[in-house]
Amino acid sequence: MRITLAVATETGERAGATDDLYDWLRQDPELRGLVRREAPAGAPPGAMGAWSEVLSLLLAPGGPTAAVGAAVVMWLQNRRGNQTVTINQPDGTQIVVTSEKVRGLTAESTSDLAQRVTQALQQPSAADAPDTGEGPGSRPAGREN
Repeated sequence: MRITLAVATETGERAGATDDLYDWLRQDPELRGLVRREAPAGAPPGAMGAWSEVLSLLLAPGGPTAAVGAAVVMWLQNRRGNQTVTINQPDGTQIVVTSEKVRGLTAESTSDLAQRVTQALQQPSAADAPDTGEGPGSRPAGREN
């Protein structure tokens, strides 16, 4: 399963925040070899400065989704200012986590949020789910705060 992560900041500065998240994820031994920088969809070929705006991870079924969830929540807790990480799954489902909602969490609440992000990542995508006749993209987008 290929997921992408996009970072948005209150100041609109994305590249630096995305680079910081990239460095943070690469510090985790489970994620180090899985995270890649990627040009965002729709970026024109040869566009300057957009190459680091999106990160992608290729996760095997049962892969390190817990490490992704924990890393994103911990990274946001350690940032200044308001930031949002949007995790896009192959079926179009989005998991959104914002720093303004996680900064003051207790250790237990932080763990609970990381588990909710992990559970959302582990839900089968529309491409992996059995055919229910509802068509792809019928699962509502998730939002984690």
